[in-house]
Amino acid sequence: MMYTLAWLVFIVLTIVAALHLYWGFGGLWPARDQLSLARTVVGSKGIAAMPSRGVTAVVAALIFTAGVLAPMQMSLIPALLPAWLLRLGMLVLTVIFLARGGLSFTAFFRNRQAEEPFLTLDRRYYGPLCLAIGAGFAVLLFA
Repeated sequence: MMYTLAWLVFIVLTIVAALHLYWGFGGLWPARDQLSLARTVVGSKGIAAMPSRGVTAVVAALIFTAGVLAPMQMSLIPALLPAWLLRLGMLVLTVIFLARGGLSFTAFFRNRQAEEPFLTLDRRYYGPLCLAIGAGFAVLLFA
């Protein structure tokens, strides 16, 4: 069960990282143009364009790296980090994803990320996905 969870976290985060790369290199799905894409997937108040290719690539690399830690934690792939650093990374990712997911349901975040359809998608999909990923990291950390 834990091995399946580790691979699931890895696969989901790899897909999310791949989407970020796709957007960084000009992909528009699920939108029709850059403005609607920025309002759909970033949602910052007054956003007029997607972040730069470089910023998006860094975000994609960080998301992918986060996903790799899950199978490392379960020794499914070789750990490239000392055990203490891997556990610390898992703890930090647990906190980050749980906090990001929880923020989706706060007035503070809604005021900061004020563009639609991001707000609706965030409460419906992005926030709950972050909560699920955070819970997955927590289960793997304490397994």
